Parts: sequence; C-alpha cells; structure tokens
Amino acid sequence: MPSPINQQQSSSSSSNANTNFHHKKQTLPASDHIAPETWANCIVRANSLLISVRTLLIKFTNFPFTLAASLDPPNDGSIDTLLSLLIPTVILIHLFLAPYTKVEESFNIQATHDILNYGIPWGTKWEHVGLWLREHYDHLTFTGSVPRTFVGPLSLAAVSWPFLRFGAGYGGEIRGQLIGRSQKFALTLFTIAGIVFRSEIAILLASQILYLYFRPHIRFPILSIIPAGLLGAFIGLTLTVPIDSFFWQRWPLWPELTGFLYNIVEKQSSKWGTSPWHFYFTSALPRLLFNPFVYQICLPYTLSMSILRRQALDILLPNLIFLAVYSFQPHKEWRFIIYTIPPFLAVASAGASWIWTRRAKSFVYRVLSLALLASTLASFIASLGMLAVSRLNYPGAEALNRLHMLAGNDTGVIKVHMDSLACMTGVTRFMERAPPVLGDAQGAFWVYDKTEDEERLLDPLFWDGFDYALAERPERVIGSWQVLGTVEGYAGIAIMTPEEGWEPAMEDVRAVQKMWRESLWRKDGLETARRWVDELSVVRLQRLIRKYFTKGWWVRMKTEPRIRILKRASMPESTPPEPVQGEEG
Repeated sequence: MPSPINQQQSSSSSSNANTNFHHKKQTLPASDHIAPETWANCIVRANSLLISVRTLLIKFTNFPFTLAASLDPPNDGSIDTLLSLLIPTVILIHLFLAPYTKVEESFNIQATHDILNYGIPWGTKWEHVGLWLREHYDHLTFTGSVPRTFVGPLSLAAVSWPFLRFGAGYGGEIRGQLIGRSQKFALTLFTIAGIVFRSEIAILLASQILYLYFRPHIRFPILSIIPAGLLGAFIGLTLTVPIDSFFWQRWPLWPELTGFLYNIVEKQSSKWGTSPWHFYFTSALPRLLFNPFVYQICLPYTLSMSILRRQALDILLPNLIFLAVYSFQPHKEWRFIIYTIPPFLAVASAGASWIWTRRAKSFVYRVLSLALLASTLASFIASLGMLAVSRLNYPGAEALNRLHMLAGNDTGVIKVHMDSLACMTGVTRFMERAPPVLGDAQGAFWVYDKTEDEERLLDPLFWDGFDYALAERPERVIGSWQVLGTVEGYAGIAIMTPEEGWEPAMEDVRAVQKMWRESLWRKDGLETARRWVDELSVVRLQRLIRKYFTKGWWVRMKTEPRIRILKRASMPESTPPEPVQGEEG
C-alpha cells in the first residue's frame, strides 16, 4: 500500500492532472494523450485494488482449511479409523437400499442358494448325481451360453453358512482382493484367478510379467516367474476341473477354457453387441473412475512429478497394456476391466495427497485443494443419485415381493410364472417362499416357473396350470386374468420446477409438524423414535428437502410400467386388486 505522503502527492497530482485535462479538452484536439501523472495514479490505485482482492481470495480459500483445522481430532489415529469404516458403511447402505442383483450375477447367486439350501449330494450314487442336481439345482435347467465355475459359489456359501446357521439371515456378496508382499505370491494369485474365474485376467497377467521382466530397475528374473505361474496353474486347475466337472456332469470340464473358446475363438460374444476400439479409454474408464478430478488433475499431476513418476508408471503401464490389448475384443463391457480401477485410483491418490499436503504453501495449491474437496463432495452426491436410480432398476424383484404380500392369505399349492424381464431384474431363488413346515395345514406351497420356450408360452394349456403371473406384456398371457398391480421401473430423469407438485409436499410438512408436536409430550423416547422411522419415508424426506432447501426445484426420476402382477380371474378372491404406484426419487 502507498504511504500517506505518496497518497497526498498522488492526490495532488491527480487533481492537477484532472484540471489540465478539462482545460485541454476545451482547447486541444481529442487525440491528445492523458498526462503521465494520471496514468501513474491509475496504476497505483489498480495495484492497491489487486492487493485487496488477492487478500480476500487468500482469506476465502483459507477459510475451509482453517475450519477443518479447528475441527481436526487429536492425532491418535481416530480419523484414519473413521475413514476406514466409511467405505464399508457406504457399501452396506447401498446393499440395504438396493439389495437385488442383475442378470450378470444370476449364476453365482443362484448356485450359492442351491448349495446352501440343498447341500451337495455326497452320498448319492454317481449314476444318480445328474438326476439329483437337475431336480434341485438351477444351472442344469438354465445353463446359459457357457458353463461357469462353482468355485466362487462354493466359497461364498462356505463363508455364509455359519451366519445363516446361527440366525443371521442376511445375505450379500463378499469380494476380496488379496495382495501378497512378494511378487511371486502375487503372480500365483493372478494365475489362479485367471484359470478359475475370468480368462481375460491372463492378458493382465501377461502384461504384468512382461513389464516386470523388461523393466531394468525391478530385476525380476524369469526363473522366479515360471515357478510362480506353474504353481498357480496347478492350484487353479486342481480346484476348477474336479469341482465343475462334478456339478455340470461333464468330464473333464474347464469352464474358463470353454468360455474363452466360445467368446474369443468362435467370436460368439459379438452377438451381445460390439463397441469401437477406444471404448474402454474414452467411455468405460472415465465412468468407472467417476470423479473427473481424478483423471483430469490427479493422474496427470502425479505423472508430472519426477519424484512420483517412476512408481506411478510401474503401476499404470501394465494396466494400460492390458486395456490396449483387450480393446481388440469387439464385445466390451465395463465389468471386464474392473480390475484396472484400483491401480488407477492408487496413482491418483498420490497426486491428491501431494496437492492436499501443500495446500498452505501457495495460492494454486489452495485452489486445487478446494477443487479436490468440491469434486469429492459432488461425486458423493452423484453416487446417491445413482443409488436412487438403482432402486428403480429391479421391477422383477419388487413385483415378486408385492405378490407375496398380496397372496399372503392363500393356502394350498400356488403356482406363479415369471417372465424373462422379471427374472432379469432382481428375481433370485433367495426370494422364493420356503415350503410350509410339516403339519401346518394353513401353509402355502409356492411353485415358481421361469419357462422361456416360445412354443410352450403360446400353448393355452400351459397357462392353465398357473394361479399368478409376473409379465412385462400381459397380452401375451393366454386366458382370463386380472391385474392386481403394476410395478414401474426407471425411465429417465426430469427437472421439477417450484410450480409442480406442491400439495403433496405441504401435506408431508403438516404431517411432520404434527408428529413433532406430539413427540414433545411423549416420555417414551424409544417409541417416539420408532414412530418417526415408520412415518418418514424416502419420498417424504425428498419432499421436505424440496420444500425447505431447494425451494421447489428437484430432479425427479421418471418411471414407466414394467411388470404387471396378474391373477387368474377364475380364482376365488382372497385379496382385492391393488395398484402398485411407481416411486419418485
């Protein structure tokens, strides 16, 4: 800032310059220049303004970090524990709100169910094993295009069995990634995974081996690679061939080899669609990384730092080679490259850590740190939006649950047909009602059918054997049926303006206000909490947020009818027809 003397001199110069300027304006041409003293005064004032703006910006960008520092817990590891628990907590929330599975996980979840519920026919004679498996298991009836391994479902069933045995009846998928300290152990695990679970891992394994062998500073000799690979191959083949040959009743059977020949050699996977060569790089990878800050700032920044570059390239290059080679396969899905996401995030986290730990050193680091915080928060909010969409993507499972409620008073044998869409959108054998216990005359015995054969579906006699049906197109269900309800599914998004849908929101506001007034007089806190949980639904909370926070603006999930719940019209009425309303997120 200029001193008072300089300010006085500048003010005097400015006054004289202004007087001269007005005088010249009357006597001289318009093209004459402004006095040099006036320019100097403007520069001084502009510099003062810039200093003030810079000071404000520094205070503004420092505020979040000052606040964070004031809220920092003691340096006793508690924040690390909190962050470590945050990831499984988010996973459990997603599982709770969207617990169903799509068709890609159908085999593993159905096989796990069959193992847990029917066991393994150890004592059955070999010539009767195939008949027993066909009667109890799902995979020999709905075989799919190629056999899949039972090693994963057996492992999942073994882990789940103790919880189910002792009453913790909550299922879920357990996926782990083992990282060995030694490179030999890691290569052995890679080999086992490629042989047993996914054949494309062989490409990733080959890229890792080639990089380890030719990279000078790593020095991984070929004599160490070969034993690790042979050990992994022996363990993998010893697991998959006997187990899968037994369950599929085909000897010898190596499912991943069968799948490789079917998809790669015979190119049958192209029947499910093809994508351009660059799909993984330009579409799948950015969507999987999700946060644009990760691949636009953090990854390039890590590679630009000489101290981090070598380690980053050691992690990234084998995965980039895998992506480039696997891109020559015409049929592409994001789940085929999911293994590359942890390495990319590990490298990006190094760049993010470098930026964050230097946030107090310069204005640029402050801005980047703020952008890092904002992008992380935005990604979290976007993931919640995707969770809301996911909840609307399983109309088949929702329809079966609704049918169980509508037909809860029925007795005897109840037969229900589920069409392809219902089976592809969440229906699994875990949802089927168990047979009644011996001696329960009031119980219902449910029989579920998933017939896909078009010729049988066009036969009127086929439909005579069913009491209920879950159908995408009711006109294809032959006979006299009535619609008990309609389950809707996701059909896009729409922007709601403040003028749309205020009356339901006001009703929810009045209901919550009434609950609040009543709860003030209640002494039983537990009962009050239970009532609040019962009354507050996701839709009601959405309306309240829209009322008080977004001032009427909202992004609404559009829905459309997907599955109809049908009941044979000739059956005696046990429950009145009840329409199923679509959800709005």
